[in-house]
Amino acid sequence: MPPRAQVDAWLGRLAAERQASPHTVAGYRRDLDKLLRWMEAQGLAGFDALDPHRLRAFIAAEHRGGLAPKSLQRLLSSCRSLFRQLRREGALAHDPAAGVRGPKVHRKLPQVLDVDEAGALVEVEGDGPLARRDRAMLELFYSSGLRLSELVALHWLDLDLDAGEVRVRGKGNKTRIVPVGRHAVAALRALGEAGGRAPEAPVFRGRGGAPVNPRTVQLRLKALALRQGLPKHVHPHLLRHTFASHMLESSGDLRAVQELLGHADIATTQIYTHLDFQHLARVYDAAHPRARRK
Repeated sequence: MPPRAQVDAWLGRLAAERQASPHTVAGYRRDLDKLLRWMEAQGLAGFDALDPHRLRAFIAAEHRGGLAPKSLQRLLSSCRSLFRQLRREGALAHDPAAGVRGPKVHRKLPQVLDVDEAGALVEVEGDGPLARRDRAMLELFYSSGLRLSELVALHWLDLDLDAGEVRVRGKGNKTRIVPVGRHAVAALRALGEAGGRAPEAPVFRGRGGAPVNPRTVQLRLKALALRQGLPKHVHPHLLRHTFASHMLESSGDLRAVQELLGHADIATTQIYTHLDFQHLARVYDAAHPRARRK
């Protein structure tokens, strides 16, 4: 089977069998198209013609072309995933990526809101339909650390307000149960009482009763942050970062925060331990007599 047909077959299985999102499949396709074009330019007829030396040459060529270290790491990861599947099927006898490492990525720590800033943001004034919706969205974002895609996909049947829980379908269509704080429960009750709580109806509705558009949520969040005078660029994922950082500061339980966020790998969650240390360092610098700088 030609290399491009092998890639197409693998991506088709990812979507059909593993229920990978269209965004994930498109990302793999973009990465593997780069590899296929390079192989064609080099006159390599199949993946069995690749070896670690040639794969390093491919990564180096992409680096010279201006691809950033983080993108190069993702590119290499896409190649590894494909090669692993081809080896399982017996279509590849060796691993062309064995021993191949991408460039080191300097991970940038995400911004977070402090407790006062988060409290000011979720205190949405007014009692109209838009204010009720905004208040419930912000309280739920901060209370439960949801992704934007998870929040806009919620229906009333996903919520158990008496138990203070929400059922969330995250990445890979994996379901998790997340606690909902009392302020978020109150805001959601007010939203439901005013607009109806039919089980199959979206919790957060846009025009015509359809689920609110993700872009609308982003714009509303930006507008509310400006109204509150917050100096930071506020976006939905910032509230998720803030939730995780505040949970870790209070509990110190990294594994619990991983479960709440729906991270498959705890290494993804460990970035918040750095945020927690930064908080401790600020407290130390402000409070310890021998730490104060002139």
